[in-house]
Amino acid sequence: MATKITPKKTTKKPVKKSESFMTKVKWFLLKALLWFFGISIASVVLFKFVPVPFTPLMIIRYFENNAADKENHFSHNWEPIDKISMNLQKAVIASEDGTFLTHNGFDFIAMQKAYKSNERGRKVRGGSTISQQTAKNVFLWQGRSYVRKGLEAYFTVLIELIWGKQRIMEVYLNSIEMGDGVYGAYAATEHWYRKDASSLTMQQAAGIAAILPNPRKFKATSSSSYINNRKTKIVRIMRQIGKIEY
Repeated sequence: MATKITPKKTTKKPVKKSESFMTKVKWFLLKALLWFFGISIASVVLFKFVPVPFTPLMIIRYFENNAADKENHFSHNWEPIDKISMNLQKAVIASEDGTFLTHNGFDFIAMQKAYKSNERGRKVRGGSTISQQTAKNVFLWQGRSYVRKGLEAYFTVLIELIWGKQRIMEVYLNSIEMGDGVYGAYAATEHWYRKDASSLTMQQAAGIAAILPNPRKFKATSSSSYINNRKTKIVRIMRQIGKIEY
């Protein structure tokens, strides 16, 4: 008598929902990362040739003033770098970033000094270069989080590679805050000295550069003794810079 063999039933292992969810999350993150790199690089390339119309800080100031029931006044006009006084270019280098022409976006010695001073509880200027400040002003928000600092480093590398020093300086001088509601060299020279940006003297340029740590608090004209001392120091350093070659 033949023995009937019953074939074993093969059961498929159920796909774990958690694995399926994690796969979707990974693909989403990968796509988001690719989009971020694509958009960020495209925007940096665009602003190599196109004037920056506004910055995140300008928008933030608008909402801050609205929340505080303050009048919103906004002055910003793009000025090509060849129409911006060389004195102002020297002044911001003397004031903000003495190694701007030679570093690759970061001044690690200045960053280390700032870190050590902050550890001791001293109130000092940060170690950010002009390149870092430009990256932050044009592409990012204000703040001190690790995420923002990481993005700042990323955009700093991009603008150093794609823009070069002259374009970084041009964008910097056209985008930074130089007074309450005053942005860029054109608006600043008109606001503080009633003249155009190409005709600034060394002392006048030093006056604008001296207030950059807090341009809504300090004044480039009728200045405090603290700002006047900064002006004197900046002018002294400017005389040592010599000819700027980007």
